[in-house]
Amino acid sequence: MPEDARHLPPEPDGPPGELPGEQPGELLGTGRTADVFALPDGRVLRRYRTGADARGEAELMAHLAGHGYPVPAAWPGERPTDLLMERLDGPTVAQAVTTGTLAPDAAGRLLADLLRRLHAVPPRTAARPGDRLLHLDLHPENVLLTARGPVVIDWATATEGDPGLDGAMSALVLAQALLGMPPEYAGAAPAILVPLLRGLPPLGTHHLAAARTRRAADPMLDAADHGRLDAALDLVRACAAEAAASEAAAG
Repeated sequence: MPEDARHLPPEPDGPPGELPGEQPGELLGTGRTADVFALPDGRVLRRYRTGADARGEAELMAHLAGHGYPVPAAWPGERPTDLLMERLDGPTVAQAVTTGTLAPDAAGRLLADLLRRLHAVPPRTAARPGDRLLHLDLHPENVLLTARGPVVIDWATATEGDPGLDGAMSALVLAQALLGMPPEYAGAAPAILVPLLRGLPPLGTHHLAAARTRRAADPMLDAADHGRLDAALDLVRACAAEAAASEAAAG
């Protein structure tokens, strides 16, 4: 058995890509680029509306699972735009923080731990020295708290590169989202961002600049998102400084 398949559960009976008709099952959700359907065999189908090829995503998730990283079991679908995955139960980290079942500082530490663990997985190509696997969208909505522990979803933006960019992207996306929420949530941003940044290697100015450029180029951002981008970057810088100061005081 290939190493990448060691940790995957057995496939349900029947070819994984056989899906009846154009509407394969109950529509569970619609994201920015894909729809997710429930399948009768206990799996879900993620179908990209953009025409994106999901086969590389399935291969990456198998690689991660083979190295013990917490991802859903995944299989390629009948169409290149289809990704079949096990159906997971549990709230997102964002939901758990909102309902008070997970403290913001614990959420920040969890995200940092998941990023560190990801960057410890051997890359598949490592075109440049120091390149690691990057998620580039690892934030509280993309981590499910399941019975077997946290599981990271939505690997569509994954690539290989400088791990500092991954941490900067997580912090920037999170800061941007928090600044768009009611004041009671936006005001609590340091409670999650400082533990996140304290749990990662220090971010360089070039990491934050690259993250801002990448975020600004996201075609899915609306005018309000763009309007919060610089404020979010300032928030990340301030939280990074607070994280560094608290680390120095503790050391």
